[in-house]
Amino acid sequence: MQVKKQLNEHLEGNTKHFDMVIGAKGSPLQLVLSSLLHIDNPTGNIDLEEAMKIAKKPMVKYKVPVSYGDNYKGYRILGTTHKYLEVYKAQLQSGRLYEKSFEAVVGSQVAKQINLKVGKTFVSSHGLAESGLETHEEKPFVVTGVLKPTGTIIDNLIITNLESIWEVHEHLDDKDHENEEEHQKHQDPVKKENFNLITQTQSHKDDDHDHERDEHAHENEEQHPAEEHKHSEEDAKNESEHDHKEEHHHLEKGHSEKKEITSLLVKFRNPIGALQTSRFVNEKSTMQAAIPKFEIDRLTTFLGVGFQTINGISLAILFIASLSIFINVVRSVTERKQELALLRTYGISTFQLIKLVFLEALMLTLISAIFGWLFGRLGVWVFSVFSDAYGYDFQFGMPNREEVYMLLLVMVTTLPAAIIASLSLLKLNVSKILADA
Repeated sequence: MQVKKQLNEHLEGNTKHFDMVIGAKGSPLQLVLSSLLHIDNPTGNIDLEEAMKIAKKPMVKYKVPVSYGDNYKGYRILGTTHKYLEVYKAQLQSGRLYEKSFEAVVGSQVAKQINLKVGKTFVSSHGLAESGLETHEEKPFVVTGVLKPTGTIIDNLIITNLESIWEVHEHLDDKDHENEEEHQKHQDPVKKENFNLITQTQSHKDDDHDHERDEHAHENEEQHPAEEHKHSEEDAKNESEHDHKEEHHHLEKGHSEKKEITSLLVKFRNPIGALQTSRFVNEKSTMQAAIPKFEIDRLTTFLGVGFQTINGISLAILFIASLSIFINVVRSVTERKQELALLRTYGISTFQLIKLVFLEALMLTLISAIFGWLFGRLGVWVFSVFSDAYGYDFQFGMPNREEVYMLLLVMVTTLPAAIIASLSLLKLNVSKILADA
């Protein structure tokens, strides 16, 4: 009951701030798990400008772009805006927020587990799992702040700006390009020699051809000097215009370089806006839109089968435990008839003996319930240790209302045992029992 309750609270607490997740085509459940809960791999990247255009609607309350793909010691590095921290009501415990590239703030669990403090530097690794195979040594991050515990996924994240994620991966792309060029330089030397030979042969042919062309041009120059001078000016003008256009093209290309993000988290002013936008994105664009509430409900439906099975086993154990209490109470009265008969000789009434049996059954139930509650919390703690990879710590609170109801149910089941055991006290033959003793 505790695991199910706290797991549902965890899912709701991390997904209630956004009504829609826009990302690459793929599994909508995977998109929600990777973008909001950070327990799965992303479906791909999307164009930032295209996603922001879709979210520029009056019905949108706010939108938060997120981008990730690196980690540090298994903790994900998330590139986003300060709005992301505002949405989850994250506050600084020490330091300040990031203001420029390669500055980052860390969640409370991250700071605690790997001892990241303000001023420390670290190097990210490519990928979402801890491997250390491909690190970005040339682009170290510096910790500018540590966040207070929020009880959300933020506690297990390293958060920076979007530019940091872009610059790290741009450098990675440049490095791959350099490796490719280096590989081409070390190709088969025989092929390289053949290429040089072909180039030299072609060069000789071009020289002969140029020599003939120069002679022909010299004759034409003598015949048409004015016309040649006119064509030269036009060629120079055309060449200048071509260079200007080419330079303008490169500037436009550099200016319009597309930036990509992993997903866009959107909050709407009303649920109708989310449904309409979701239909538009899925049908009219190359991206997909997932509704977190729908996907989480579907996930809990899958998990519900397992929880129902566990609940069935628990009810069976509860029945066996109640039967055990019943047997112990009846056996206790049967084995202690001599003591009860002796108490009757001291003036204890039958009603007081029955009350004693009921108190014994009640104490047995309460003690078993206390130990059951302690072992239940121990089980929650064990589950919390194994679920640490999902970035969630289970809380150890006092008994909730459902557990109180369960305790009352167990106490009610002990009443028949106490009543049946008390019936034998009404027919208690004190003289015979003491004589047999």
